[in-house]
Amino acid sequence: MKKKLQIFVSSTYTDLIPERQTAVKAILNAGHIPAGMELFTAGDESQQDIIKRWIEESDAYMLILGGRYGSMLPDGSKSYTHWEYDYAGEIGKPRFAVVLSDKSLQSKIEEIGFQNVQELTHPQKYKDFRDGLFSSKLVSAIDDSRDIELSIFKSLREIERREDLSGWVSGKDVPNVVTYAEENMKLRKENDKLRDELQKVQDKLKIDETFNGLAYTELKGLLLKENVKLDSQLAEATGRKEINLLSLFITFENELATGVSNSRHTTETRIFLFYNVAPKLMRYGLMETYKATGIKYDQARTSKDGLKFLALFHSKKIKEK
Repeated sequence: MKKKLQIFVSSTYTDLIPERQTAVKAILNAGHIPAGMELFTAGDESQQDIIKRWIEESDAYMLILGGRYGSMLPDGSKSYTHWEYDYAGEIGKPRFAVVLSDKSLQSKIEEIGFQNVQELTHPQKYKDFRDGLFSSKLVSAIDDSRDIELSIFKSLREIERREDLSGWVSGKDVPNVVTYAEENMKLRKENDKLRDELQKVQDKLKIDETFNGLAYTELKGLLLKENVKLDSQLAEATGRKEINLLSLFITFENELATGVSNSRHTTETRIFLFYNVAPKLMRYGLMETYKATGIKYDQARTSKDGLKFLALFHSKKIKEK
């Protein structure tokens, strides 16, 4: 559903009329709704209360800062423009700002005069506010109206991705509530039916998750806690002196399943697995010894319980993803 966002536009007024008009036009062209001081009407509320309500009801906040700090709050602590910016941040509204560059300010001085462009009453407060904006990385310096349009377009594209903003939705885009409720009820019944069928299948396929009296999670925990000292070859390959028994069981599951032995013709890794890993796994019933016809050396391989444990381990890994 396409949402139109309400954007509160804040700035000093008489010195930035063309820039505000450009911003309002750009917001409208982007398919959203501008809001600002032009819409305020006289009433019983104080100016601050009115501004707070408009900011709270808007989805995002935009600041245009020229060379003036603006009218001060009744307590003289900061300007209305500065306070509006801070208040939008306090209540978690997405904020972005455009600040007129020195080049742009110089052009305005030539058009409407120095006293109408530059801050003369509170220059330090203005400087601190401007410097703070640039340090926040929420600001773009602009030279002309084209820069304002580009900055607004870029900022709104990012803000539009936020799913937590209410926005405004056209009545024609709102689904029929009765139809929606009927479809939802139908889907719920289908889901309940599918859930019951799935449970029946799972009950049929359910695997006994015990191993010699130990639950799967209990056994897994014991294997994780038991460390095995590596031989020099594996230690060099892994960069570690010890590895837990579970990791070794999983890493070498193919070798262990096909069988390892103490034959002098086998690899050093298989010899290590035979003497250092297989006996530990045998304690948990996960490996077993066996004799092949005509073979004199001892052999060990993964037991049925061991294969069941590996199957459960990989099955649960897939479900976690």
